[in-house]
Amino acid sequence: MERQTDETIEAELQGLREQYRDLGIFGLGRIIAQRAAAEPEMDSVYLLVDDDGWIIAGNLDDWPGTEDLVTHRVRFAIEPPGSTAPRRFLGRTVDLDDARLLVARDIEDKLRTQALLVNAIGLGSGLMLIFGVIGGFVMSRWMLSRIETINRTTEQIMAGDLGRRITVEGSDDEFDELAANLNAMLERIERLMAGMREVTDNIAHDLRTPLSRLRSRLEVALMNDIDPASARRLLEETVADAEGLIATFNALLSIARAEAGEQRASWERVDLGALVHDIQELYEPLAEEREITLGAVTDPDVAVMGNRQMLAQALVNLTDNALKYTPSGGRVTLQATHLQGADRPAPLLRVTDTGPGIPAELRAKALQRFVRLDPDRSTPGNGLGLSLVNAVAQLHNADLELADNDPGLVVSLVFPRPPAHADNRRLG
Repeated sequence: MERQTDETIEAELQGLREQYRDLGIFGLGRIIAQRAAAEPEMDSVYLLVDDDGWIIAGNLDDWPGTEDLVTHRVRFAIEPPGSTAPRRFLGRTVDLDDARLLVARDIEDKLRTQALLVNAIGLGSGLMLIFGVIGGFVMSRWMLSRIETINRTTEQIMAGDLGRRITVEGSDDEFDELAANLNAMLERIERLMAGMREVTDNIAHDLRTPLSRLRSRLEVALMNDIDPASARRLLEETVADAEGLIATFNALLSIARAEAGEQRASWERVDLGALVHDIQELYEPLAEEREITLGAVTDPDVAVMGNRQMLAQALVNLTDNALKYTPSGGRVTLQATHLQGADRPAPLLRVTDTGPGIPAELRAKALQRFVRLDPDRSTPGNGLGLSLVNAVAQLHNADLELADNDPGLVVSLVFPRPPAHADNRRLG
């Protein structure tokens, strides 16, 4: 505000200097007298004196205040006629050839406004500080309360109560998001623990039977004298049970390695069409023995980057399961084709059969380890076939889909679509 007043005074002084150059000291005196007469309330103050200090024109009786010799600014307070209190003015002076000129403006209202602004800023800052401290205290107590709730829940969980969950307040804030994520993690951990217990029970059931047979068979052999033919038959049965145990542990090891991603180090370009024909040739005698038609449908150049051994094991498991559950006169088909998509075809590996299939509500459970859909677990196998296929699919970022073949089951491995710039040379 003072700068604006200074600029106004300076502009008026500039105009008066020009009048002085044109009209001389007496002409300037007439102009000052006119302007002073137009200010009965003395909002503006003018004073023109000669070199001896005699007043030529103006509305002041004497030269006021103390002048700043550098800026030629003058501050003073006077009590104009009709006023009950002094009023403050800000002015500037200019030296003419044979006179001095003072022009000043009333700044009382501006100074009061300035004082009000300073007081308002001070009061506002104080209130902001007070409310900030109170708000910070309330917010900190609220945050500590939410954190304490999470801490108490986690302590109960660590004490063994895995069914406990962190309360979600419903405010959709970061704490609710954290609680929801932690609850999802706890639910997954609980499912894994339940799955681990189920796997442990299934392992105990599946391994106890062949181990018991091994022990009883050997104990009987030790108690009796047996002829060479019986001894040979005993050894063959023992080797068969041992091979079953080894197959179970090998399947578990393969699943663990696939889930850990260790097989990525030996990835190569795998021709799924050639793999399908190899598996068809391998299982053709078994299919003929069971009077099942084993067919193959392949497209040219269906290839993926992956581990050939793991992909072959997955296809072997699917083919073995299909032949195991398909009745005589049925059909099993192995496919390596392209799944047409919106942009580029995706490699597809599929096995279909005409067996009993798997009910839709049991398909997710069938992918778990040691899950056997027959409750008496009388059919051959260890319940790890589809679990290994699922692990291989995850290793290769493929989607494993189980669907109804009406009748029978359709198991599909849909691999990621290759990049637009990929070709056979780069794929290999």
